[in-house]
Amino acid sequence: MASEPLITACPLAVMQRSHSARYSVLSSYWALTKPEINFLIGLATAAAFCVGCRETLTRFPWALLLHTILATVLVSSGAGTLNQFIERQFDTQMRRTSRRPIAMGRIEPVHALVFGIVLSIAGSIYLALAVRPAASLLAVLTLVGYLFLYTPLKRRTPLCTLVGAFPGAMPVLIGYVAAAGKLNSPAWLLYAILFLWQFPHFMAIAWMYREDYARSGYAILPEGRDKARIMGWQAVIPTLALVSISVAALVLRHVSPLLTVGTLFLSLSYLYFAAKLAIVRSNMVARRLLLVSVIYLPAVLVLQVLARF
Repeated sequence: MASEPLITACPLAVMQRSHSARYSVLSSYWALTKPEINFLIGLATAAAFCVGCRETLTRFPWALLLHTILATVLVSSGAGTLNQFIERQFDTQMRRTSRRPIAMGRIEPVHALVFGIVLSIAGSIYLALAVRPAASLLAVLTLVGYLFLYTPLKRRTPLCTLVGAFPGAMPVLIGYVAAAGKLNSPAWLLYAILFLWQFPHFMAIAWMYREDYARSGYAILPEGRDKARIMGWQAVIPTLALVSISVAALVLRHVSPLLTVGTLFLSLSYLYFAAKLAIVRSNMVARRLLLVSVIYLPAVLVLQVLARF
């Protein structure tokens, strides 16, 4: 009689282990897609779509917006997965990336390769059929630029940040052309904002993990004394440009004076923390700049959308 509870408990234990294993696999594939980056990409795409759409709220194309976001995030997920496949050997050497699914051996590289290719192709086709071929073309250009230009250049030259900023800002063009069918000055204004935003954001990360990057052979920052100087310039100059763009938006009559003041305040705050990192050069200040950058972009995009309605 004493053995009965053990006998009945065995199937339950097996089911729990099986459920835990399935959850682990799913969470690993989910991590491959870089969901934290996809959130910002989806937000940028949605904001640009809203700015580019000329319909009133009562006739707003919600279905098209949803298709645009989902398809763009699919392509982005494929790009993130393929990036981890390409850099799998180097990810194991960095504290920041050593717990990624491929680096930890939770997912076989060939499985990640297939997963990334399927996501990229599916997202591109989805954009072409459900949204616009132009949006799909921009997504493919983003994918190619990210994987075949930015990714290999990370190990060769600090100019990789500049090169990577071009495809990195493409989601707003995808969202805008999905709604408007063309690219005009508001689209390029959004592109400029996202393009410039990336520099201080990434410099904060690069400074916090500079030893990791150097040990793994990444040339994100140059060696020697130039390291701090290059980091400082790449953090400060783009934020100065963002302040100028905040004023330009008012001159071009894209936003109201009130929203311009809001955007200008955010840009000046971003500039303050970027300049502080350039002067102090500490990990704590870099972490604060990173936090401010994550707050800045959604806030500015929301203001752009409010200006539209």
